[in-house]
Amino acid sequence: MKFTFVTLFSNLVEGYFQDSILKRAIEKEIMSVDYVNPRDYSKNKHSKVDDTAVGGGAGMVMNPQPLFDCLDELKKEDEEVHIIFLTPVAKPFKQNDAKRLSKKSHIAFVSGRYEGIDERVVEKYADEVFSIGDYILTGGELASLVICDAVSRNIEGVLGNSDSLSIESFETPLLEAPSFSKPKVYDELSVPSEYLKGNHSKIRSLKLAMSESKTKFFRPEQLLKQRIRKSYEK
Repeated sequence: MKFTFVTLFSNLVEGYFQDSILKRAIEKEIMSVDYVNPRDYSKNKHSKVDDTAVGGGAGMVMNPQPLFDCLDELKKEDEEVHIIFLTPVAKPFKQNDAKRLSKKSHIAFVSGRYEGIDERVVEKYADEVFSIGDYILTGGELASLVICDAVSRNIEGVLGNSDSLSIESFETPLLEAPSFSKPKVYDELSVPSEYLKGNHSKIRSLKLAMSESKTKFFRPEQLLKQRIRKSYEK
């Protein structure tokens, strides 16, 4: 799997791949990462990539020429590249999207800056457009990293133990149950006693109960989905 970050500020992204799981995946050649700067394609004598918004409004907008040329070249190099734009005015990114996208061979993330990207670029080149939440960031790099990370861990071989994928939150409508590590008691706080008795059936039941409680508190709409799902399974 290849990931390309189309960004004016690659240094904001590069450091994320210098440690931990994704670094090992790159070293094993399970995935690769590269960077393309739209400024390198600007035909403006000052290498500008932005201009004032047509129709008025505050701030500057990334203009089409550098991105058109940049993405044209990207598609010439690889016709299979799947181009994703990040913007708060798009459908929310979900775990199912991460699993689906992990089957692609090449994904390019286009990160906007300033007040956004000229919509003509999005209309011409976007295969998909995602939002990671109802809030505004100063640029699309963080959102690109979020999606890249979520997709990467679903690529075969990236995680040391692939079984961990099956028990994560959002694999079912319920949130994942709380996790505990050794020691069994720390600062007078103990892990649930049922965890210590070795009865796996009871442990599963307790985890389900805690999962339902956590979902009810943090994401009650997910609990409704679980009840609907159970009704279909009967």
